[in-house]
Amino acid sequence: MPARKLYFEALRVGDELPALAKAPVDRVQLSRYAGASGDYNPVHVDEIYAKSVGMPSVYAPGMLVMGMLGQLISDWARGGQMRRYNVRFIKMVWPGDTVVCKGRVSDRHGSGGRYFVEVDLWAENQKGELVMKGSSQIQLFYSLEDENRQRSGQSPIVVEVPRESLSNANAPASATSAAAPSEEGDEASERREGVTSKKTVPREKPAAKTATLPSARQAKK
Repeated sequence: MPARKLYFEALRVGDELPALAKAPVDRVQLSRYAGASGDYNPVHVDEIYAKSVGMPSVYAPGMLVMGMLGQLISDWARGGQMRRYNVRFIKMVWPGDTVVCKGRVSDRHGSGGRYFVEVDLWAENQKGELVMKGSSQIQLFYSLEDENRQRSGQSPIVVEVPRESLSNANAPASATSAAAPSEEGDEASERREGVTSKKTVPREKPAAKTATLPSARQAKK
C-alpha cells in the first residue's frame, strides 16, 4: 500500500491535526536525549545538581518537546515540504509529565503553481496546561495529478487561491485564540500570549525562549 500523502486541495482552514500523545517523560529518556543531542546540561540529568540550584528535580530540555511537536507536523504533512517551523517555550516539562501535541490549519493560499498551508501548533501536559506554542509552513502539491505532472517534468497545475485565514475579519476569534485551547482566567490568557504567570515561573528559566529551524531553500520552478 503506498504511503499516505497530503494534498492542498483537500485541506481547509480550521482542520485539526490528529493529536499526538507521547509516553510520560522519564529520566531514562532524558539521559538518552542528552547522549543523542550532546546536551549534557546537568539540570536535565543530575538530580542532585538540579536540586542544588533550586529545582524540584531534573526537567526536560525544551528542544526535546520541540522534537515531539515536530513529529506531529512531519507525520501529518506526508508528501509536503516544511518551509518554516518555530516554537515558543511556555512551561517546563518534568519527569512523569505526558506531552500531548496538537495543531490546526490556520491559513492556506496558492499562487503561480505553489501552494502553502500555515499550521498553528501547541503542546499540553496531562493537566491541560500549555507547555509550548509554535507554527509551521508547509508547501504541498495541489493534487495527485499536480504531483504526477511535476515529477514527470511538466508544468504544475495553476490555481489561484486567495488567502484564507483564521485571523481574517470573518473569523470568530483571533488566530492565537483559535490555535490554542480555550481557557479561563488571567493565567490562561497569559499562556495564550506566550507569557508564564508568576505562579508557574521556575527559579531557573530555560536558556532560550524561542527556537526556529532554518528555512529550507525555495524550490525552483
